[in-house]
Amino acid sequence: MMSSVKIEVLGTGCKKCHQLEANAKEAIAALNLEAEVVHITEPLKIAERGVMKTPALVVDNVVVSQGKLLTPEQIQSHINS
Repeated sequence: MMSSVKIEVLGTGCKKCHQLEANAKEAIAALNLEAEVVHITEPLKIAERGVMKTPALVVDNVVVSQGKLLTPEQIQSHINS
């Protein structure tokens, strides 16, 4: 079992970005995991990760999605992989 997962939501704060953050928290709760969820809104920090489209999702320092609003189920599969 994984000890802790770090999830980052990259986006400047639009509705989709907030929804992605909520979906990530829902996915974590469904998997019964300990996780840190961080919302990064600074464009420079987003660009430093090589992300050009938001919202983006980063799981344990790996960009798993850009420019899409993932469902909690899709996020769970990224966390489990």
